[in-house]
Amino acid sequence: MRYRANLRALLPALLLLTGAAPSPPAFDLVALGVNGGVEEPTSAYHIKAHGASSGVMCDVGTLAAGIEQARRRGRYPNAASREEVMTSISAYLITHAHLDHVAGLVLASPNDTKKDIMALAPVNQALADHYFNWSVWPNMGDRGASPRLAQYHYRDLEAGLPTPIPGTAMTVTAYPLSHAGSPSTAFLLRSGQDALLCLGDTGPDAVEGATRLNELWRAVAPMAREGRLRGILIEASYPDPVPDARLYGHLTPSWLGKELQALRGMVGDDARMKALPILVTHIKPSGTSRSSRAAVRRQLQDLGFFNFIILEQGGEYAL
Repeated sequence: MRYRANLRALLPALLLLTGAAPSPPAFDLVALGVNGGVEEPTSAYHIKAHGASSGVMCDVGTLAAGIEQARRRGRYPNAASREEVMTSISAYLITHAHLDHVAGLVLASPNDTKKDIMALAPVNQALADHYFNWSVWPNMGDRGASPRLAQYHYRDLEAGLPTPIPGTAMTVTAYPLSHAGSPSTAFLLRSGQDALLCLGDTGPDAVEGATRLNELWRAVAPMAREGRLRGILIEASYPDPVPDARLYGHLTPSWLGKELQALRGMVGDDARMKALPILVTHIKPSGTSRSSRAAVRRQLQDLGFFNFIILEQGGEYAL
């Protein structure tokens, strides 16, 4: 029942605030894993164009177990098995190669079907060098150590260039993020004129000494202004307060609020910005995962203005 409530909570964000009727959903998202760090199920989001039969995973910290948990909660009613759900995944979008974002992909690979792994070149290279290398795991890819089983085709994305996603009607554009020295990525998914923005782990520009988020906000602000950006999936790893030196390339609610205020200024339309769903994820355990989530939820509510929605494992969201 909680997940249906979450879905209903999104409906006001789909109103075009000009008195027009609600816009129909453009994307369907099932959260297979929502946690960061040591506690499973970790980051994994199954995304399709609304009503489509095939889609993508944005990060794969969990896969098989996440699908089974989602099925137990009533997701995928038309799929006869976990394998059928996996077959409906046309490609994997990997933001970065940290274990809590790729473990499900590695573990499920022997039972998977042929797919593309779409990522920035350094991320794909890390997968080939450090996971699919015949030392950690058999080489399921088409580069790296021999023999190459070539179940997965590495497709290196060029930053800022829209790229069609095989087996879907969507495109993806990759934008680099700063994550304490590790390459990370934001993926802008487009379905027709509509878009969904999925960020991997990222620190705030001011702490990272970078401009990556500022550049990303400038790229997506026109879509938000036009009501075509259907949601932003972004982390808030720790409750406040955390010293900047211990963020390790992550956001807290206060830093997330500051970054979103920068985007708000670029959008220049408070009604649009207030309606935009901000899908918060990657909360790390601190004491207990429940206490961390409660603290992050409370601190986000205290920020006011923004339409924060904390993703729940197994939750289904129409955007």
